[in-house]
Amino acid sequence: MAADHLRETAISSRLIFDEGFLRLRKDLVRLPDGSQASREVVEHPGAAAVAALTDDGRVVMVRQYRYAPDAVFLEIPAGKLEKGEAALHCAQRELVEETGWRATQWAWLAPVHPAIGFSNERIDVFIARGLEEVGACPDAEEFVEVEIVAVADLIEAIRLGQITDPKTVLGVFAVERMQRGEWAWPQFEQINSA
Repeated sequence: MAADHLRETAISSRLIFDEGFLRLRKDLVRLPDGSQASREVVEHPGAAAVAALTDDGRVVMVRQYRYAPDAVFLEIPAGKLEKGEAALHCAQRELVEETGWRATQWAWLAPVHPAIGFSNERIDVFIARGLEEVGACPDAEEFVEVEIVAVADLIEAIRLGQITDPKTVLGVFAVERMQRGEWAWPQFEQINSA
């Protein structure tokens, strides 16, 4: 699928904003035809998300308010990577922090790039099974409600435009395809909980 003839090449880069975990830069790039253009890029440290399945095949979800779109969303648990943190560790940490569930079986599903027009953010999405309840410990500024939802209900919510978050859409559609036998289940790794 390589299409290197479409690649843009950076000529220069200027940092515009650097505070908190996001950085904004403005780049001057050379286009494939040799002309130049500017690109604004939001740099993101990356994130991980998890579609965690109960023994009966339902998905552990979190309902939370998101300030930028000013709306409450139903999502699979997720969070940003800490400096030097592996995506799997982040997904494991976020599942416990946000939902109070720990999983013993983990498999990587796929990456998703939710804002390719202006950000380098990548979210690695995992599937987890073998859940045990251990008690939630959300961050001080995090207010979430945990819901355990049937996959069919989540598919319907996506169809109705009630779930629009790309990591959640990817996770739910993948689980639904696997449960229907249309996709093979990934190879799960057994993780012994501490």
